[in-house]
Amino acid sequence: MFMIELNGTGWRYWLVTAALLTYGVVVDPIGFVLAIALTLVHLLHFVIMKRSVTAFPIQVRFWYLSLLLLAQVEGLGWIYWIPAIGTWAQVLFGYCAMARFVSLLPWNSCERFSFSLVSRTILARPVKGSIKQNIVAQK
Repeated sequence: MFMIELNGTGWRYWLVTAALLTYGVVVDPIGFVLAIALTLVHLLHFVIMKRSVTAFPIQVRFWYLSLLLLAQVEGLGWIYWIPAIGTWAQVLFGYCAMARFVSLLPWNSCERFSFSLVSRTILARPVKGSIKQNIVAQK
């Protein structure tokens, strides 16, 4: 049930980010700024590691950073609850909603967009590795 990957660099980034977002939601909004800064470092680290700006893990981190930046807009601070809860789901259970939504983007799927694709993607069990590979295997 739990998918805790203490040795995974990405997992450790997500753990600290989840803690910072929780701090931001519960204690002090400075946690949001720190989470954004860490996510930017996380993104750049993976761009260098993957040597690509279009790799799927980079896309996930880019859209995650975009969501955090969107929440900075006046009146949209409530959005921080979404990544705060979602990041804990990723850290504890390996369920990454952002990766699932990113996998549905047209350039990431060779399957025609349909309710079946969306339901399979959202309801698929958490997996180690890429959700993209898991959804293709379910066809």
